[in-house]
Amino acid sequence: MQTPIKTLFMRGGTSRGPFFREADLPADIASRDRVLLAVMGSPDRRQIDGLGGAHPLTSKVGIVRPSQTAGVDLDFLFAQLQPEKDSVDTTPNCGNMLAAVVPFALETGMVAAQGETTTLRVLTLNTGMQCDITVETPGGRVNYAGDAHIDGVPGASAPITINFLDTAGSVCTGLLPTGRVRDTIDGIEVTCIDNGMPLVILRAADVGCSGYESVAELNGDAPLKARIERLRLACGEAMGLGDVSARNYPKMTLVAPPKAGGSISTRSFIPHVCHDAIGVLAAVTVGTACVLDGSVTAGIAVVAAGHSKKISVEHPTGEFSVELELDPENPQNVRRAALLRTARLIMRGEVMVPAEVWPGKA
Repeated sequence: MQTPIKTLFMRGGTSRGPFFREADLPADIASRDRVLLAVMGSPDRRQIDGLGGAHPLTSKVGIVRPSQTAGVDLDFLFAQLQPEKDSVDTTPNCGNMLAAVVPFALETGMVAAQGETTTLRVLTLNTGMQCDITVETPGGRVNYAGDAHIDGVPGASAPITINFLDTAGSVCTGLLPTGRVRDTIDGIEVTCIDNGMPLVILRAADVGCSGYESVAELNGDAPLKARIERLRLACGEAMGLGDVSARNYPKMTLVAPPKAGGSISTRSFIPHVCHDAIGVLAAVTVGTACVLDGSVTAGIAVVAAGHSKKISVEHPTGEFSVELELDPENPQNVRRAALLRTARLIMRGEVMVPAEVWPGKA
């Protein structure tokens, strides 16, 4: 026997995975996690018995509910699974999957469209972060077709704008969890920073890289990955995160001077595999480092003057633009971060899990 669970399979930004109404999953966390592992087919390298795509970027789950918080429309819980592990991590954010939250809520009737566009406030339960998300809803239906293009996704789609309200210290104690904009840890200069995603930013040259290597080259460099992991563990302690050996954060980002007219070039490890692009909140956090005096991006990043800045973060498959607004009274403080994503509904239906994993609601 098997248990059917209603789901929409959606792409959000450069990630994808099944989305669920919270009410359609077990209320008990341990049972819920067993269900999600069965849904994705983890642990298995190919995730052959589930919906997972054999990569961290396609081993993600979104869980949505109407919010009980004043001024907030929707609550979103992001779950990161891994192909070869039996872990379900709900501590970090995911800005890519976030792009599909409002389309999911509209598609399922959880909320109603507001007109030609719909803007809803979303609370990310993982970290308490809030943002306003705007999608096109002509005729009261989600529009997915448009001219917006994001690198890492073929074709063009309707734009989805995300305006983050407060991302500093999403997981850590603050924007700069060590209290400094630059540290030397394990012999390497780093900027430990959290503006939506805990990151350790380091110069690619300091670990013997150009910063322009292909994803395959970096993933195949076992000594480099071991060196980066050793640094990550040390930085996790320095950032007040404790033992991060089993955590998906902090992510590790190598930076180099821009090569394609952007602001900075990146290679992002998430944390043990090099990202084909860069995560949404990782891009926000890298962009923030670029505008902070004294960070490791100094002398590398190309940033125009002014309090409103557009930072183009280059990555292996293109670039990601982030709009940052600085506090005129304190330029070391980022007041607002905004960006553009796209999303698409790929499939709607039911995913089946073995009844011994979950017999369903009584």
